[in-house]
Amino acid sequence: MIVENVKIHNRYSLEIKLGFTARKKKKVSEFAVNAWIFMPNSLDVNPATYEKTDFYRDLKSNIRLITPVYLMRDISESIGSPLHLLETAFRNVSSSPTRSSITRYEHHIKMFLSIMKSSLRDETAHIAKNMVTGDKVFLVKEYTLNTIAILKGYRDLYRIINVPTISATLMNYYRFGDEFLSNIVEQHTFDIISALQSEQNATFESEINELFTLISNEINYRKEKGFLIIEKNAIDNNREIVHRLNLLKKYAENVLFLSTRKKRDGLIQEQFFLSLAAGISMIFATAIAFSFQQKYGNLTMPFFVALVVSYVLKDRIKELSRHYFASKLGRRYFDHKTKMSLNNNDIGWSKEAMDFISESKVPAEVLRFRNRSAILEADNRNDDEKIILYRKLIRINRINLDKVSDYYSSGINDIIRFNVSGFMNKMDNPEVPLYHLDEKNSFSIINGEKIYFMNLVIQFKNEDQIFYRRYRLVVNREGIKYVETFNLD
Repeated sequence: MIVENVKIHNRYSLEIKLGFTARKKKKVSEFAVNAWIFMPNSLDVNPATYEKTDFYRDLKSNIRLITPVYLMRDISESIGSPLHLLETAFRNVSSSPTRSSITRYEHHIKMFLSIMKSSLRDETAHIAKNMVTGDKVFLVKEYTLNTIAILKGYRDLYRIINVPTISATLMNYYRFGDEFLSNIVEQHTFDIISALQSEQNATFESEINELFTLISNEINYRKEKGFLIIEKNAIDNNREIVHRLNLLKKYAENVLFLSTRKKRDGLIQEQFFLSLAAGISMIFATAIAFSFQQKYGNLTMPFFVALVVSYVLKDRIKELSRHYFASKLGRRYFDHKTKMSLNNNDIGWSKEAMDFISESKVPAEVLRFRNRSAILEADNRNDDEKIILYRKLIRINRINLDKVSDYYSSGINDIIRFNVSGFMNKMDNPEVPLYHLDEKNSFSIINGEKIYFMNLVIQFKNEDQIFYRRYRLVVNREGIKYVETFNLD
């Protein structure tokens, strides 16, 4: 199964998050993603001005495990829960701080933090979208009780590692987790308060007060432990805590990121076909030389002319053959192949390729989903859109995926961030003066906004599942304004 989420990452970048879920009972699962990017011709983006190296410079892909899913009520209660596994790791490293026990100790801290962050996010979203007042009151109470229990459970583990065998470095791993946990609890609790207050329902007053108490307790706890806190009138605009929170986030989540090794795809096959092209040209040149030598002899003018002509044609035949084989290879092979692994287990690979293509090579179904307006269709005859095809192929080994951790992961997330600033070089100014008739014989000049549309049609394939999504980026020289999603059902 493939799950996608497209959103604006920052002013100039689009984020496409793809979740690939591997079947439990299938050894190998394969997924294919094809994305057609339609751009106005006025942007002057074409193979001469925007090469493959430019595209991959603007593209950043982070591949990570899908975070194991736990309900907040299950994180601390059941045997085999993240908090229980964490306690076991704490006891093992305290009794015997070997290299393997230290590795597992840090691994379980990071996994616990990642799971908790994901669970808080899901719980917050579930509360915010629930429309039944009674249910929402119950969910907020449960959130508060579960959060307090989990915080207490993690902090009680300190007694286990507060022993002479635990070094300052190992104790820091615990403290990093404590600081990160406190901050993400505060962040998501504020999100819930904001959602409740937006409804202006007096029924939630008691629950909101409890949530504010939870936040106040966490702020006081961080002060007590010497952790940084947000200050309203900070001289440095809280840049130090923003930087630290980013470092803590990277520390907690890097346990999910896969080790990747990228290389060119089809390199051996490419060299073989290029050698074949050279061989074909050489056979042609040698055949001409032998035939003229046999007929006119060695030291004759016709033989000399034949050698020159055969040499010239040999180079042309070689280049034509190279282009022919390169086009054939481009259809069959990809630009890069990335091998994915974690803890010395090969999980699978990812392949990707980018090409400019003509409209005649775009499937009719994709053009139908592109759905050009009548005026754009008419203009396209003279000023055609430029089309980039980005292909991605993913293979996941379910057996090896199950070996990488004590926690079950359903698959991988591929988080693609694409920077569109390379398409903005030739955009016009974002403001356009417009005349407006105010009163009789009176007018004013107002500013209109110049925008460009970039359409994205994505095809997803997994076994017998094929579906499409269409998005439209509204862009100008100031960046991405917003992203529109179209229903293709």
